Order: sequence, then C-alpha cells, then structure tokens
Amino acid sequence: MSDKVSSVLLTALALLCMCSKPPTEILLKQYAVSSLDGVITRDNVIFDEGVTSDGNGSLRFTAPESTAVRLYETGDIDAENATLIYRAKIRTEFVNGRVFLEMWCGFPGQGEFFSRNLDTPLAGTNDWSTMETVFFLQKGENPDNVKLNLVITGPGTAWIDDVRLIRGPLR
Repeated sequence: MSDKVSSVLLTALALLCMCSKPPTEILLKQYAVSSLDGVITRDNVIFDEGVTSDGNGSLRFTAPESTAVRLYETGDIDAENATLIYRAKIRTEFVNGRVFLEMWCGFPGQGEFFSRNLDTPLAGTNDWSTMETVFFLQKGENPDNVKLNLVITGPGTAWIDDVRLIRGPLR
C-alpha cells in the first residue's frame, strides 16, 4: 500500500473513532429563558427582551439586598456516578456584593445538599460570563430533585440566560 493511501486510511479511521466516542457531557435540562415560564421567584424578576446572550431574552433581577433567586426545579433526573454541572450565562450591573450560582440536590430519605460557585463570583458591572457550579454524585447517589438558584449578596442588578443542567463524567 502506498504511503498516501495509508495516510488517508489512518485519517479516516481516526475520524471514525472520534465520532464514535460517547459525549463527555450530556445535557439533562436546558432553560432557554424566553419567558418567565417555570421561574419560581417572581419578586423583582422580569423577562428582559432587550438584554440577552442568545437572542431570546433573559431574566433580570433587581436586588434591593442579599437574596437567593429560585429559578427552576428539575424533578427526578438520572445522574448517578457523575458530575452534575449547573451552567448559565450571567451579566451584572452595579452589584455591591457577589453574584454566583447555587444548586441544591435532594435525596430521598437524606435531605438536601448544596453546591455554590464561590471561587469566581461576579461583582460590580460585567458583560456576559459563563459560570458554573458542580455537584459530585457517587454510585448510588441520584437526586430526586435539583433546584437551580442565582444568589446576589448585595444590591444591584443581574441577568441570567441560557441555563443548563449537564451530566459529566465523575471528576
């Protein structure tokens, strides 16, 4: 076989292998944020068509003080033996405090446990930033409900868009 033919075959084989690998992340839930549908907290929350990261609008929270904004609850999900990733796009304006994501996982007979992204919170005024927080689920740990929140620890305005719950490999 010529070197050229061997090279083409090896390239084709490599592409086939790359395409057949299972994805490292699986989208469990996505909230496009194109209305207030499904949003739990309604105080100081509006749907903002003009400020958006994806063209569909976003949720704007004007916080007079520290608050946890309850966004969505997923119900039962299949995420055992994995890393659960809560990812969203956040924008802030004049925030006198910190803004971060918070995820609560409920387990039957055990209660609720939380994860917060405190390593890279936003403060002040920021353009769209992708933020995430993770929850590590061992074998046998499968939440029957996941709550997705946005926390603002002082007055200011924050927008959230493109909210996703992802299942990734256990880290």
